[in-house]
Amino acid sequence: MTDLESLHRSILTVDTHIDIPWPDRGDFAQDTSYRHVDLPKLRRGGVAAACLVAYVGQGPTDAPSHAAIGRQALEMLEAIGRAGQAAGARLCPLADEIEAAFRAGATAIVPAVENGYAMGEDLSLLAQFRARGARYMTLTHNGHNALADSARPMAALGDGETRHGGLSGLGREAIAEMNRLGLMVDVSHAARSTMMQAVRLSRSPVLATHSCARALCDHPRNLDDEQLDALRDCDGVVHVTAVDAFLRPRAVRQARVVGVADFVDHIDHIVRRIGVRHVGISSDFDGGGMIAGWRDAAESPALTAELLRRGYDAAQIAAIWGGNFLRVLRAAEAVAQIGTGAGTGHEAGTEHGPGTVAGTGA
Repeated sequence: MTDLESLHRSILTVDTHIDIPWPDRGDFAQDTSYRHVDLPKLRRGGVAAACLVAYVGQGPTDAPSHAAIGRQALEMLEAIGRAGQAAGARLCPLADEIEAAFRAGATAIVPAVENGYAMGEDLSLLAQFRARGARYMTLTHNGHNALADSARPMAALGDGETRHGGLSGLGREAIAEMNRLGLMVDVSHAARSTMMQAVRLSRSPVLATHSCARALCDHPRNLDDEQLDALRDCDGVVHVTAVDAFLRPRAVRQARVVGVADFVDHIDHIVRRIGVRHVGISSDFDGGGMIAGWRDAAESPALTAELLRRGYDAAQIAAIWGGNFLRVLRAAEAVAQIGTGAGTGHEAGTEHGPGTVAGTGA
């Protein structure tokens, strides 16, 4: 085993955003030719933990549509649960469980939900998502929903530039309920107004599970430097993602192939702006993510190699690859008092200063 392989496999690596193909084929344990992520590829790539997301695309915001999409999201989480029972994998909603799986040499599966549209206007669905193992929910996708404004309004759905001016009243209630449940608030895809309000409202650190730096690529899905500062101030994390359109402008993509070096350029910018403590890694595999040098989970050591080449040490690489995500996960658990059976008891919709975490003062 080379020094690179030894280092990479010694790190608890977490890919924080992977889509699952739907309808489910029950093939997660197989080495497939058509998936960028399956259990054999995760093993070959030394990826210790994979956040598999139940993604639902934005549609009409009427009661029948909400009911149908809520059922689909629950079915998708159940499919992720089955993937977590595959040979050599474990369903691991808690940080301690992820670490225990890593020590045992098992792949950890962490469920999540992408798009608050999945809960419609029914806050009780959040507890059902959490009961199926979900640990974060992305507030929006492309198109405004009942909770919040999206970074990318959809004219085909009748969206104007804004629907709520950021979070709706329901969205504020949803964040309070997510905090109570230990369901982390993911602001990828959210409008800038939504994101900044969510950071102020959430009692646990906010994360962006698959976004890049707008300073390097002016795309509405990316976070500008002030948004990065807000994530730092709430002790959150932004996870750079392997979508070429988020990494480089169109002119660059037309001139050359976007690869791992471009990806790590975004990590470098975020580290210079807000520090190693606040940056992580995601692929968005099977949801549009794929770049030269990191085309599937099996090629994940290429990122470690590039980070080493840039001068990051082992502790910094470990923080970027998974340590920062686990810190935010534990903070959410502390706010929710997971394991004690108690909630936070805070008032829904109450705003808190950046960085305020129950019980820590951080």
